[in-house]
Amino acid sequence: MKIGFVSLGCPKNRCDTEVMLKELVDAGYEITPEETDADIIVINTCAFIESAKREAIDNILDIAWLKKNHSLKGIVVTGCLTERYREEILKEFPEVDAVLGVGSIHNIVEAVNEVAAGKRYSSFEDKNEVRLGGDRVLSTPEYTAYIKIAEGCNNRCTYCAIPYIRGKMRSRDMDSIIAEAKDLEAIGVKELCVVAQDTTAYGIDLYGRYALPELLQRLVDETGIEWIRILYCYPDKITDELIDVMKRNDRILNYIDMPLQHISDPILKKMNRKGDSACIRSVIKKLRENLPGVIIRTTFIVGFPGETQKDYNELLYFIKQTKFERAGVFAYSREEGTPAYDFTPKVPEQKKQNRADTLMDIQLDVSSLFLRSLLGKTVKVLCEEYDPVSEVHFGRSYADAPDIDGKVYFRSEKRVAPGTFVNVKIEEMLDYDVIGSVVEDNA
Repeated sequence: MKIGFVSLGCPKNRCDTEVMLKELVDAGYEITPEETDADIIVINTCAFIESAKREAIDNILDIAWLKKNHSLKGIVVTGCLTERYREEILKEFPEVDAVLGVGSIHNIVEAVNEVAAGKRYSSFEDKNEVRLGGDRVLSTPEYTAYIKIAEGCNNRCTYCAIPYIRGKMRSRDMDSIIAEAKDLEAIGVKELCVVAQDTTAYGIDLYGRYALPELLQRLVDETGIEWIRILYCYPDKITDELIDVMKRNDRILNYIDMPLQHISDPILKKMNRKGDSACIRSVIKKLRENLPGVIIRTTFIVGFPGETQKDYNELLYFIKQTKFERAGVFAYSREEGTPAYDFTPKVPEQKKQNRADTLMDIQLDVSSLFLRSLLGKTVKVLCEEYDPVSEVHFGRSYADAPDIDGKVYFRSEKRVAPGTFVNVKIEEMLDYDVIGSVVEDNA
């Protein structure tokens, strides 16, 4: 029997997908990338904001069409949407045969077995007790992998449903993370992306301290993985110790993903963000002073209840002034079950979207300045693929996280294998990508 997978949402969700893939393979199931070849399809969903819920529902409906009109025999839905809406999924979508909450991912084999036997199945075990980690079948290219170091979140931002969906913050044992990283290195991983809901909070529950700097140092000391990339850091927990360990180790990339959400103190307070505007500005200053060429990726929310024109203008000026290398802007999504759901006064939908569009236009100009600064420089690039249509290779530099940032397109006199590092001299720029040529065989 063949199993297909649809994995939606963030890299943290992808790690759960990869664990489920491994457990199904170990149980003797065959995994197929072709949905039309699958007997059963597992959809691992996201439900963070309204657009993510719509995407999840659209995928369920698309797969349901296959069940009605093709040879598909069963549908299993897992992840955040099922955890958030539980038995409603089975009621609203009769085509769905099984649902698993985020605490039940290790029941995937049992769920598939039941569906294969023509039965319906649901399981919602305690999300705060789910076993963390586990062997995986990578769904990323063999040279890049994510490693999830913690689950859940204690920050309780008023707009965010994640603590209610994923539970309290739980860190993985450091030795288990190091062991997994060594296994990933052994199969050829050259870029390791460290993720959690709040990566910088790692260890506070297990060790009574922020242990991310220690974990990063051990990854450098105990593996030879060439690129270690840190995602999902919070400004109030970016310590001098963390900056120092990044500064001392070239293999820890000068790249940090740091969702800020706003800069206006009244809005940050209503959001229940732990770092105020002074903290944010101080951290950015420290990062840029200590880490030459550091890439700061961030996200902002506009249209939060109570956001005045003054609040918005402050954010607009901050983005212009700070010149983030990477930034995304999102209109506030009102999510049931969160404290902010009932906050007033509400910002009209069109105004929210107009504000988001304006800031993204500004950010495009800022990003162009950064890309222009690369012209004439030589950068180290991890080759991903060759495009036979345009006859160029493409890959990413340290400035480009997988799936969310731009690409480096490059010309080479000979074919470069995926997963190979090369030096590329940057010669041209596009909106979010750059183009160059290989200047030597290996970086």
